[in-house]
Amino acid sequence: MAIIYHPRPGQILMCDFRKGFKEPEMNKYRPVLVLTPGMKGRAEIVTVVGFSTAKPNPVMNFHCQVPKASLPMTGYFQKSETWVKGDMIYAIGFHRLDLIKLGTKGPDGRRQYFTRRLSREKMREIYGCVLQGLNLGALVRHIPE
Repeated sequence: MAIIYHPRPGQILMCDFRKGFKEPEMNKYRPVLVLTPGMKGRAEIVTVVGFSTAKPNPVMNFHCQVPKASLPMTGYFQKSETWVKGDMIYAIGFHRLDLIKLGTKGPDGRRQYFTRRLSREKMREIYGCVLQGLNLGALVRHIPE
C-alpha cells in the first residue's frame, strides 16, 4: 500500500522501481532512504537514495555500508550487508513507496511497520556519499555537524 504522507529524512522505505525503469537504472522492488523533508510545491514527491545488498566492486567514495542494527530486524535486511548507492538518487512519487512491514502485530492487533530513522551521524556520512555521487565532493565539508 502506497504511503499517504511525506516520510522523514533518515526513514527507510521500500520502492517499486519495476515500472518505467530499465537497466542501468534501478528496476526492482528495493529499499531506499529518504534524504529530504517535504518541500512546498512538491506534493507527493520524495527524494530518496537506493540501497543494495550487493557489496559494490570496487567500493567507491559514493558508497557506504549501513549497520544491520540500524535496519529492520527482518530476514531481508539481516541476511546480508546493506550499502547506500550514493550515485542512485531519485525523486519518487508516493505511489511507488511503501512502509516496511515487520511481520508482527502490536498489542492492538494491528500490523506493525518499521519507522525508526538512521542517526544524525550516519545521515551526515550518507549525505557525503550522495554529494560524491553527484561529483560535488568539494561540498562535503559544508555538511553541518
